[in-house]
Amino acid sequence: MLTEKTVQELAQILGKKLTNAGLVATTAESCTGGGVAYAITEISGSSLWFDRSFITYSNGAKTQMLDVETSLITEFGAVSKEVVNAMAIGAVKNSDADIAVAISGIAGPDGGSDEKPVGTVCIAWYNAHSGHKTESYLFVGDRSAIRKQAIRLALLGLIENVDALGSV
Repeated sequence: MLTEKTVQELAQILGKKLTNAGLVATTAESCTGGGVAYAITEISGSSLWFDRSFITYSNGAKTQMLDVETSLITEFGAVSKEVVNAMAIGAVKNSDADIAVAISGIAGPDGGSDEKPVGTVCIAWYNAHSGHKTESYLFVGDRSAIRKQAIRLALLGLIENVDALGSV
């Protein structure tokens, strides 16, 4: 079952699926700090199906590198479906990729609020050929555990996104 695979196994599966589909991926990461890109680039030959990663930890980086409008961040916050969706679209727009995942969250131990507690993570998957999917999660655990859960789900979502193209 796919959900039981390790991050490395998921990255290998993603690479095979992207290669077979003739697609190239990119990532836009905040709270994971490049963890998805790290998992992907651990796979030999990933340069054939992975273009680049945007580590946009600050709000300024999100606007400068990914064209996320400041008004979105002001209105919804950096950890929001609206912002990660814009990050994913911006990652594809500013790369040679067709498909992207974007992640922003509060990994803790500080930074949470009543509205967005520690463990809140928003992830968006965008495919230039078929649109997007955006989800919010509330992960439990320490900073490392929250980041690992986000990386794993990001890879699973990329795989699902590529698979969905087969039914389009």
